[in-house]
Amino acid sequence: MNGTSTALIVVGLFLLGGVISFVKQGLPRGVVVLLGTGSALCLLAGVLRLG
Repeated sequence: MNGTSTALIVVGLFLLGGVISFVKQGLPRGVVVLLGTGSALCLLAGVLRLG
């Protein structure tokens, strides 16, 4: 597990927390979807770099 994959996974989890927070605040769906997409891509990139 190298530093890049760790950083991507941490950023993805941070963005996922933002998604949860934004949903609770009732922000527009477009903002939540965009942040969720970014989170999913970061997590996916981090996991793929592990392999």
